Amino acid sequence: MKSIQIKLLTAIFLSITLIYTASQCAAQSTPARTLLALSKSDHVLAIIDPVSLKIIARVPVGSDPHEVVASADGKTAYVTIYGGGSLHDLNVIDLVAQKALPTIDTRPLMGPHGITFVDGKVWFTTEGSKTVGRYDPATGKFDWAMGTGQDRTHMIYVVPGGKRVYTTNVASGTVSILVDSLIKPNPMPNGFTPPAHWDWTQTIIPVSKGSEGFDVSPDGKELWTAASDDGTIAVIDLAAKKLLTTIDAKAMGANRLKFTPDGKRVLVTSLRTGDLFIYDAATHQQIKRISTGHGAAGILVDDDGSRAFIGCTGDNYVAVVDLKTLEVTGHIPVGGADGLAWAVRP
Repeated sequence: MKSIQIKLLTAIFLSITLIYTASQCAAQSTPARTLLALSKSDHVLAIIDPVSLKIIARVPVGSDPHEVVASADGKTAYVTIYGGGSLHDLNVIDLVAQKALPTIDTRPLMGPHGITFVDGKVWFTTEGSKTVGRYDPATGKFDWAMGTGQDRTHMIYVVPGGKRVYTTNVASGTVSILVDSLIKPNPMPNGFTPPAHWDWTQTIIPVSKGSEGFDVSPDGKELWTAASDDGTIAVIDLAAKKLLTTIDAKAMGANRLKFTPDGKRVLVTSLRTGDLFIYDAATHQQIKRISTGHGAAGILVDDDGSRAFIGCTGDNYVAVVDLKTLEVTGHIPVGGADGLAWAVRP
């Protein structure tokens, strides 16, 4: 009888061990470098191995996710919950544990959309409030905000150091250049001169309406933005703060724009046609137009410039484009794919 009990206990122990081992093998750890892709239809953040192109994990997010960024250490992702300017959440994701963390309420700033992570802080636009805001994860507080006074302040780029911020204002058809400058006041009538202080100033540059996706050249000299309304690309001289030229790209429905890391090419997606337009940054000439499917949106480029990842919202996948052959070479199944980002842990 005793031997039967021992055998029974041994069998139970082995069964538990096998179940535990199987569950551990099924759970995939997050690689040091991952591709993050937002699903607007499934309301999840997909964590993807960029080598195998396999989805490692899907983490639930809010009802209308649009853009995503990772912290500098690659451990945390921040997702804007947009709602056409009516919602007010930043979802926070632990990328190592692959789980949601407490949500950040952005109110009174409404409709967070564009987002970036610079100098240890989260910078984002809030379209419903016509504002740019900043959140400090170290203190858990919003420590700065500035209104643009423009309609649909949408995408954002922050220069390292945090003294210059660029945004596109879609409905106003403008680009805002926000600069933190040293202000030296003039002497007052009584002879007193107020002390110099730092303050933000804004320069507004008119471009075509519908200018939404944009990027800054790797050398920091130019800003390119594509307009969905007329399909043009505006090229801005950032030092002079003026429009250099407008390219008649015929990229109707233009949604996002991205430079390759070497600064030689510019990629533009069309939400209307599903095409990827590839331009020569020096000559302003189109190199190729590639069909990626339907509703081409978010763009992400490999660090070595070998591949581009395109969120194709209408086709529920991320298209993989070989930038040497200029051909679509694969697809990653992500429902309503839109915002994309890299997460890299040291």
